Amino acid sequence: MTTLSRPPADPSARRPTGMASLRGWLLFGLQDSKGTHQGPGAVSDAHLKKHSWWQVMCLTGVDYFSTLGYQPAIAALAAGVISPLATLVLVAVTLLGALPVYRRVAGESPRGEGSIAMLERLMPRWGGKLVVLILLGFAATDFMITMTLSAADATAHLIQNPIVPGWLQGQNVLVTLFLLALLAAVFLRGFKEAIGVAVTLVVLYLGLNVVVVAVTLFEVFTHPLSVGEWWRALSTSHGDWFMVVGIALLVFPKLALGLSGFETGVAVMPQIQGRPEDTEESPAGRIKGARRLLTSAAVIMSAFLITTSFITVVLIPAQEFEPGGQANGRALAFLAHEYLGVGFGTVYDISTIAILWFAGASAMAGLLNLVPRYLPRYGMAPGWAKAVRPLVLVFTLVGFLITFLFDADVDAQGGAYATGVLVLMTSASVAVTLSARRRKQPKRTVGFGIISVVFIYTTIANIFERPEGIRIAAVFILSIIVISLLSRVRRSFELHATHVHLDREALEFMSEVLDGPLAIISHEPLRLSAEAYREKLSSAVEVSHLPVDQQQALFLEVIVDDSSDFETALEVRGVVRHGYRILEVHGPVVPNTIASVLLHIRDVTGLMPHIYFRWTEGNPVINLLRFLFLGEGEIAPVTREVLREAEPDVTKRPWVHVG
Repeated sequence: MTTLSRPPADPSARRPTGMASLRGWLLFGLQDSKGTHQGPGAVSDAHLKKHSWWQVMCLTGVDYFSTLGYQPAIAALAAGVISPLATLVLVAVTLLGALPVYRRVAGESPRGEGSIAMLERLMPRWGGKLVVLILLGFAATDFMITMTLSAADATAHLIQNPIVPGWLQGQNVLVTLFLLALLAAVFLRGFKEAIGVAVTLVVLYLGLNVVVVAVTLFEVFTHPLSVGEWWRALSTSHGDWFMVVGIALLVFPKLALGLSGFETGVAVMPQIQGRPEDTEESPAGRIKGARRLLTSAAVIMSAFLITTSFITVVLIPAQEFEPGGQANGRALAFLAHEYLGVGFGTVYDISTIAILWFAGASAMAGLLNLVPRYLPRYGMAPGWAKAVRPLVLVFTLVGFLITFLFDADVDAQGGAYATGVLVLMTSASVAVTLSARRRKQPKRTVGFGIISVVFIYTTIANIFERPEGIRIAAVFILSIIVISLLSRVRRSFELHATHVHLDREALEFMSEVLDGPLAIISHEPLRLSAEAYREKLSSAVEVSHLPVDQQQALFLEVIVDDSSDFETALEVRGVVRHGYRILEVHGPVVPNTIASVLLHIRDVTGLMPHIYFRWTEGNPVINLLRFLFLGEGEIAPVTREVLREAEPDVTKRPWVHVG
């Protein structure tokens, strides 16, 4: 016997048209409002298999370690002979700054929310939402440039391999677009478990890099002439050593690409296998594993950054780093071909192309998790933003545009990438500083505060040095804010409640009405005196001819907590105040909360609720703005409109009376 996974198709039913089929394919999985998408950096389900921290580190590694494909070349081009000293400063910032910050972030966001969620909790209301939208713009810059820069560098490794056909020369843009399209095709088809692929790629790539570094270091120390020339250039070109150190401190922000990967390291935390006694409230084993992951990745990357910055500057002529040079964007590949032959160099190129392409997959998965995590919950995304495929198409088109604008140039995109990375690190350092201050930890507050100052300086210096990064981020930020606000306005008349619950007292208030309508008086909870309730009841009786007395009157009060919230659970409490029975509920927006409560009362009791309002005084335009941003304003007509959209059948729709 077989079991069908779906009901058999009705042969008499009309087949969907081409547009309907396309829409159904695009919006497949729309019910998944969490934005969970499998891939590097994806948030795993609680029932999925967990992995050891070192395996999950490889998910971070496809983003973090893959920067070795272009970081040494960009560092040598930006800092010249000072690159090794500037890299030492970068490593110090990594181990003494970024690592402690993100170890704390891991402890405070064990479900992979990251520093953005920490700031959201620390900065509530509209101010916090605006900060999150701005940080999402920088995060989008980081992830999008990760995709395009990695694809562009993979293209450089492919085209400059000596065994590749000559007709590919100069076709960097087309090849990069092909790699981005291939990436989109994988996600449109469905991206499955990535741990095994990530482990294989990272182990292979790091192993090949160890060989390259070992062979070239041996070459350096057995032929000290190149070291002497570099030392002479370092000591004579910038005056005394104090000047050299000072310039290294000033130059190191240009090397900020080597700081990428920490935010991804926190994002993959749900994949880490914890201890058997771990709970979702206190996953101590998962946090410990995440901290091991972050520390190990930082130490490994620091070792590679120091050694590669040294060997590339010493062994590669400066002109090869310039645009068009053989080492531009591929310094270690240049050394692999130069000292280990075409065969090994080709294997190295293939591994580099694979891990760079997979780093783009990590960035795409990060975007697919990040956008649905915040914007739909704020009411600031269209409904289709909960589906994977439309987002993949949007991100791919943006990637195409960035590739065209930057002509698939790795160096040109470095500033934008560094800007996104540094702003996220600055936000993380500020978040942990505020967290330490709130928990009254003065020493940690001062320490994290100093780290914040370092990252703020680094970010500002990078912005002034390479302003194209902030320009791209500004476009992303402006686009996200405009689209978010338009979406919020468009969705203002939706029901916001994810859940409505009436307590026992609230249900008992309505139990006396056995049939007929259930009369409820809307009351603004600003005046809570007995006189205020008496006047409201008298007004409802006189103006709306409400046939009730004090014993039968039932009031509904909405207390606005945070009007910037959108999706929320509603808990309705029954209270008695001055002898009057009151349904009290906390919500972000008064009309939508009232509509949700009325529909829930209808469904629970089987009675049709009738709600009684008074007209709101004041300018209607100002009242509309108060509704959009403060959750108040013109309550009666908006409540009626929310009910109309939520319940198309007028005979089943709660009644709204205004007098």
